[in-house]
Amino acid sequence: MTRAEFLKIAGFGAFVTVSMYCLGGCANSVPTAPTNVDFTIDLTDPANSALNSNGGYIVKNSITIARTADGSFVAVSAICTHQGKTVEFDQSSNIFHCPAHNSYFSLNGTVLSGPASQPLAQYKTTLTGNSLRIYS
Repeated sequence: MTRAEFLKIAGFGAFVTVSMYCLGGCANSVPTAPTNVDFTIDLTDPANSALNSNGGYIVKNSITIARTADGSFVAVSAICTHQGKTVEFDQSSNIFHCPAHNSYFSLNGTVLSGPASQPLAQYKTTLTGNSLRIYS
């Protein structure tokens, strides 16, 4: 085997290996948003204390629950529709943000800027005393 033949075979092998890696990465599916949601959060529980202040948020059961600047509660899927990373609440802008690739979403989950192209699932919230219900 000549040196040129060896380099040709080695180069082709490297190309195949890299192609398989890239194509395998593209085949990964993004986790889906939670369905049939119905749970209650006790706002007096220290684990949920962030929700006692405007701009605070928590992630529970794959849902990002936030208290907006005006004091209302909103809940969206915590799973970014781009690649499934965890969505956070940006209190300074009053929007949801995926820090992995900088997708931004409105309070109702609509995409404001990508790379995400699909909205976040939105959930209903009802406050009764110190109990916050999150449901589909």
